[in-house]
Amino acid sequence: MEPIIAVALVLVGYAVGAAKIINEGNEALVERLGRRHRKLSPGLNFIVPFIDQVVMEDTTREQLLDIKPQNVITKDNIYLEVDAVVYWRINDMQKSFYEIDNLQQGLNNLATTNLRQIIAQNTLEQTNVARAEMDQTILEKLNDTSKDWGVQILRVDIQSINPPESVQKSMEMQRAAEIESHAAIEIAEGQRQASVKKAEGTMTSMQIISEAIRSNPESREILRYLVAQDYVEASQKLSASENAKIIFMDPGKSKDIYDQVVADEVVRKDTGKSISSEN
Repeated sequence: MEPIIAVALVLVGYAVGAAKIINEGNEALVERLGRRHRKLSPGLNFIVPFIDQVVMEDTTREQLLDIKPQNVITKDNIYLEVDAVVYWRINDMQKSFYEIDNLQQGLNNLATTNLRQIIAQNTLEQTNVARAEMDQTILEKLNDTSKDWGVQILRVDIQSINPPESVQKSMEMQRAAEIESHAAIEIAEGQRQASVKKAEGTMTSMQIISEAIRSNPESREILRYLVAQDYVEASQKLSASENAKIIFMDPGKSKDIYDQVVADEVVRKDTGKSISSEN
């Protein structure tokens, strides 16, 4: 019985040693007598104990590589601290094991080198406004090399670009000056439009008044009354100011002034009609 038990134990040990379970999302590489043999897929797999050896098991799922902050000098000689993250996946398990000794270290060095090169080719302003373009450029450069390692780079995200404190203050002052300049332009444009509207309103009012006086001479007395009333109100407002200098005009002479205004308006209209008829 003892030999039978011994044989049974050997068979059980052989079966246990031969069975390899690979989890979903992983793959494994097997060498036979030190040479590349085959790849194990997720599920239950069997190898030959003492002859076959699992040399690598890794995930084929998306992985994250965090690039530590890097000190970079831009094209316009501004010192920056830049960090990024790289999302990648193993496409070919055999290449990732046999073509490079340390895959994680190789990807980190490759990403760091390309990040520094791309930032150094741009000015500070370009790094702030063209971050998406730089991400794409770094992605393409990484994939050019990583494909030989059986790795696909999925995304590159530059997380932060931090200039020195003095540069940050200068940028804030520049933005504040741009905002103030824009506001001043808006105010000036608003005042210009208001002046134009006021001038147009005054012109329209004068046309209406002159037309009313010409068609109804009796309305001159009403107009003189309104002008005198406006004159009194304006004088009161001026007298309320401590620094105002008040110049009084005889309201009785307003008739002569407005007679001249009306006469000028009539001449202008008659001239316009004559020109129209000639045309």
